[in-house]
Formats: sequence, structure tokens, C-alpha cells
Amino acid sequence: MFCAFAGATAIQLFYYWWFFRRLAFYQPSPKEKSQTHPVSVIVCARDQAANLTEKLPGVLVQTYPTTHEVIVVNDNSVDETKYLLDELKKTFRHLQAVNLEYEAQLIPGKKYPLSIGIKEARHEVVLLTDADCVPASEFWMQKMQDGYNDGVEVVLGYGAYNKKPGMLNKLIRFETFHSALQYLSYALAGTPYMGVGRNLSYTKKLFFQNKGFSQLGRVPGGDDDLFVNMVANKHNTSVVIDPGAFTLSEPKKTWRDWVRQKSRHYSTGKFYKPKHRFMLGLYSFTHFLFYPLFIVSLLYDWRLALGVFLTRFITQGYLFYKSMEKLEEKDLWRWWWLLDIWMFWYYLIFAPAIWKKPRNNWN
Repeated sequence: MFCAFAGATAIQLFYYWWFFRRLAFYQPSPKEKSQTHPVSVIVCARDQAANLTEKLPGVLVQTYPTTHEVIVVNDNSVDETKYLLDELKKTFRHLQAVNLEYEAQLIPGKKYPLSIGIKEARHEVVLLTDADCVPASEFWMQKMQDGYNDGVEVVLGYGAYNKKPGMLNKLIRFETFHSALQYLSYALAGTPYMGVGRNLSYTKKLFFQNKGFSQLGRVPGGDDDLFVNMVANKHNTSVVIDPGAFTLSEPKKTWRDWVRQKSRHYSTGKFYKPKHRFMLGLYSFTHFLFYPLFIVSLLYDWRLALGVFLTRFITQGYLFYKSMEKLEEKDLWRWWWLLDIWMFWYYLIFAPAIWKKPRNNWN
């Protein structure tokens, strides 16, 4: 059991020093030339009038020196979304509303409205976010498109959640940070495997060359992570890690809503490429085993077990601090050790979602 504990710790340390240090110590390379691309921002919404009223102005008032447009795809809303967009168009000429009045057959989730939005986009670079998201700054659009260099077709950003009081908020934000630590670090290591639709950009050419979402079958989700998993590689993907390029969303307010949301997200993981499933599975499995094996190993030789534990503890605390600083989640750092222990229960709660059939809704 002690050997198993030492082995699990060694694997964890490998992930921290090979992958996660890349985000912790990330410094963007200076660009040889800077170009401002025309951008089409796409937001899909279904019965999101309240969120659009509060969040969409943050997208519409972006400071951007060249041509851009904001496309809101109104997917069969029965609330006031259509009338709200009509009013906003009177003030913001670069706003385009696409109203869908029929449900797409055999295309579950958000894929159909998003495909229509990309088809309607006038510009090659499309920038995606959600109706409940607001850019962290007026330069979000500019900073995200600045991730495009020669050969880049996918740009990954960070979608954070607003800071609220309470332990649930800390758990949600820590899980979001932990996920970003992985997908951003792996992308920096040349192994991109996912992105989040709250803050993601790619080119129309890439989308249509890969036949859009047609290869993703009837999976309700996956319009963000599965598509990136399918098309991203070490040559065509970059990341933008700048506080001004983040988006902010409202976190769920109840445990039930959060569990439902995360279960829907994890239901797409089984469709990742085999190498990504192995890479993510090995990290999660050794993370899950770490604390139980540590407790058992204390019975073997508590001094040796404590030494192994502290090696990971110090490494993790240091790299978490640097990474949380990068993603502006530093207020979580004093809780990181407790939140890391919580991840044992997190894996127990959400592991069944990997085998469950995904829900057909996208809200």
C-alpha cells in the first residue's frame, strides 16, 4: 500500500511539473507582428431575456478598432428575447439577431443554433460566449483575437465565475480553476483537448472544413469541448491568459443545480480521443487515491509517508498559488488544501455521469 501511495504521488508530481507548471509560469511570447482581425461574436440564447438585459451590453460596448459584429441566435425563446433584441438593435448597429422558430430535428443541444450563427457570421474569426456571461473588460474581444498568429485556428480563453459568499461558491470556482489548470496547461504543453463555450474562438474555415458538428453525432453537449477535442492540435491552438480576456458568469446557487450542470458537462468526456481519456483518467484516478493511500501508509511508516505527502503538498501549494494568481482566483489559495481533499468526494459524486446518457437540453 505504501508503494502504491508513493507511485500515485510520483504520477501526481509528474503532472504538476510537466503540465501544470506551464500555466503557473506562463509568459506570453512577444508577437513579431500584431494584426487586428475582423471578429464575429456569437451568443446563443433560449429564454435568456433577463441575462441578455444584464450581460449583453458588456459585449456590445467593446472597444475594438476594426470591423466586428455581435450575432445573437434566439433559439425558439418564448420570453421577451425577440423584443429585447429589436430594441437593442436601434442603438447598436453592429448587433444582428437571428430568430429561430422551429426546433431542429435529430440535432440535440446547442449545436444547431450555434451552427446557424457561424453560418451567418460575416467574418472569418468567430468568438463564442454564453448569454449569462459578461466580458471582464472592454478589451476582451481585442485580447482574444490577439491570440491568432500564423497557423493558429483555435484560441482558448478562461471563463470564470463571479465571487460570492458561501462554501458552494468556493467549490464551484475551485472546480472551474482546476479544470482550467488542466486544459490550459495541456494546451501549452502541445496537447489541447478541450475549451469552454463561455470563452472560445476559432475560424469559420476550420469549422466548415471539419463539417461543423456533424461528426459529433447526437450528443447534446460537446459544441465546445468535443469540437475542440476533434480539431485542436499543438500547431493550430493558442491560449490567452490575461485578466482582461476573461469572461464572468453567475455560478449556480443550489447544490442540485450545480450537480445537474456538472453531470451534463461530464457526460461528454467519454467521447474524447483515447489518449486524452487516458491522460485525464490517470490524473483523476491517482488524485482520487492519494488521500486514502496516505492514511493507510501512515500505519506502515508515518515519517516516510509524511515525507512523501509533504513533497506533493509543497509542490501543489506553490504551483496552485502561481496559477491562481494568473487566473485571478488567489482568494481561494488559503482554502486550497481543504478544497483538494474535497476533490475525493467530487470524483465519487460525478464519476457516474461519465456512463450516464446525456440530457437533450442545452440550458
